[in-house]
Amino acid sequence: MGKGSGGEAIPLERVIAIADFRAELRRFQRHSERVEARHGLTPQRHLLLLMVKGAADGSERLSVGAVADRLQLGVNTTTELINRAEESGLVRRERSDEDARVVYLRLTEEGERRLAGVMVELDATREQLEEALLGLTRSFRRTAAR
Repeated sequence: MGKGSGGEAIPLERVIAIADFRAELRRFQRHSERVEARHGLTPQRHLLLLMVKGAADGSERLSVGAVADRLQLGVNTTTELINRAEESGLVRRERSDEDARVVYLRLTEEGERRLAGVMVELDATREQLEEALLGLTRSFRRTAAR
């Protein structure tokens, strides 16, 4: 097998596991895109809704800056995405009660409905992706012990 950047041999089992995982991840992404389209969402808008609803603190709201960080997008790109989602009736902005400079996003009823529809349809596929991730983890553990 080939050598890594440090000159160490890369176990074939690990390469196969990574390839299998990446193939499963790509299948999940393609399936997600079809499901998102059926619910009138682009992949970017789906991720926006998911990040806002799934705020780590459980508040179901996220600041514009936190959205940019979680999606790994620039401020301008994030603002455009939010503007389009707001125009489509998927999210609404609300000012923080504690700090008027902070603007939070929250899903509208329509945003909630569409996100729920996508999530229900993707549940079965998530199980396949989880299995692929478990296979990758097992392979890494076996090959790391060598």
